[in-house]
Amino acid sequence: MINVLLLAIPLALIAEYAGLGGVWVFLLSALSLLPLASWMGRATEELAARLGSTAGGLLNATFGNAAELIIALIALSAGKVEVVKASISGSLLSNLLLVLGLSIFAGGLKYHRQQFNKQNAGLLVSLTTLALVAFMLPAFFDMAERNYFGVSDPALPDASFSLVVAIVLIAIYAGDLIFSLVTHRELVGGVESAHEPEWSARLALGVLVAATLGVALMSELLVGSLEAATESLGLSEFFIGIILIPLVGNAAEHIAAVGFALKNKMDLAVQIAVGSSLQVALLVAPILVIWGWISGVRFDFVFHNPLELAGLAASIIFTNSVVRDGETNWLEGLMLLGVYALLAFAFFFTPR
Repeated sequence: MINVLLLAIPLALIAEYAGLGGVWVFLLSALSLLPLASWMGRATEELAARLGSTAGGLLNATFGNAAELIIALIALSAGKVEVVKASISGSLLSNLLLVLGLSIFAGGLKYHRQQFNKQNAGLLVSLTTLALVAFMLPAFFDMAERNYFGVSDPALPDASFSLVVAIVLIAIYAGDLIFSLVTHRELVGGVESAHEPEWSARLALGVLVAATLGVALMSELLVGSLEAATESLGLSEFFIGIILIPLVGNAAEHIAAVGFALKNKMDLAVQIAVGSSLQVALLVAPILVIWGWISGVRFDFVFHNPLELAGLAASIIFTNSVVRDGETNWLEGLMLLGVYALLAFAFFFTPR
């Protein structure tokens, strides 16, 4: 049914070139990204299924958030630095609270109790905690410079420190891939392959290329119409970045995680929700910092809105408490959804 939204691609192009207004371009391009991201994910899974467990796992891990990375790169190139920062924290929040919460709640309504790989959950808990520390340190570093060292504009030190943080996070991400896919595969043995390959390698590669080009084109329209859309809809760019863009970029993963939970495959549901968040924190965000350094766009990990850091801390604390014991029920899912709803309302009323 989501493929019907592919009709939004030509409609978005018509709206853009016919001058129908930024809000229509924004809404149509956002809708078109839903099926395009889904096709990117499906093509990646098909290629991964043909490459074997290790190489396939590496491919899935590397391209799992490709659509979101493309959107962020285009927004960053357009100078929408705060929107990109908001989309990073928003992606973590939506995956850890909304996706995981929906999966646990839906699965818990169908099954009295659901279990998953406890050792893998412990690894995910440790990595999410590390991600929280990595995102909080630059903000504290910035405050220390301003309040204790008297640096009036610590832009260059902030960027340099964020670059160091980005390099460390990528190194940890690479180590996690080696640990999970090569040296300690038995610890994540509960995470099974989603399906057997159904497409030929040529078809999967063609779909991946076509969907990637489509995502790039629609992302260009989305970013270009952002200012007009915020004025027409009465929403801040911050709210769009932290709530709407992550929902669009991760819609396919959201649907897949809930589907696996309803099939009592909580290992896959947890891996999709928490694993996707880790990929954003340990790979996508560092790539954006490095790209900003290379392209001359000043981009760092300093989140100036304290609500963002509070939201990240709350999401990781609640996620850790839910997944640590290796089992879930519907009430835990409802609690995660409640935290997400509270944060979403707080972001909606935040002046920006």
